[in-house]
Amino acid sequence: MNHFSDKSFRFLRALMRNNNREWFLAHKDDYEKHLKTPFQQLLLDLQPELAKISPRFRADPRGNGGSLFRIHRDTRFSGDKSPYKGWQGARLYHERRSELPAPSFYLHLQPGHCFVGAGIWHPEPATQRKIRQFIVENPAGWKAAAHAPAMRKRFDLESEEMLTRVPAGFPKDFVFADDLRHRNFVMVRGLDDADMTSPNLVRQLAKDFATLAPFVDYLCAALDLEF
Repeated sequence: MNHFSDKSFRFLRALMRNNNREWFLAHKDDYEKHLKTPFQQLLLDLQPELAKISPRFRADPRGNGGSLFRIHRDTRFSGDKSPYKGWQGARLYHERRSELPAPSFYLHLQPGHCFVGAGIWHPEPATQRKIRQFIVENPAGWKAAAHAPAMRKRFDLESEEMLTRVPAGFPKDFVFADDLRHRNFVMVRGLDDADMTSPNLVRQLAKDFATLAPFVDYLCAALDLEF
């Protein structure tokens, strides 16, 4: 089964050229048909695969309050007042996400910039420190979770936002000192647009989630969450 098609990408490219409410409302049926509904079906199809990995995570297909991010941008604190995103993403979340900071699996569809990943993005300073301290206290587990050959063959530790030096209070000679400089603890793998339109998408993502599972499990342990 193909969830997405070339029409999914064409809609997003057209939206970026016509990022206004009038155009979106005139093409809302295309959004529902080629992007939102297929993504909801993908989440529904991924849930059994995710349950094999962990009973604590949800691929929730609900249109509101589920895994799918809204296409509408929050422009309240942004200089860019474009009302819509040029991408569609979904967070496959931990069941306790509303109670505690928690890692998640993630899938991103954007022309030329699709990717799959997992981890915790933009955590609060207290959460960052808790994860860093857990890494220092459990380096062997971190090595197995974040630096295993099977993991690093396919995934990279996100490095766009890093401190210039090891944060204060942590050993500069620690074997994974560079990892302590990360603000986000996220593994990512880029996908081709063709991967997203493949009939093998669910099978491929299930494999990716299984590879990412030890990393997510480690972050759960660091944050006192069950995996």
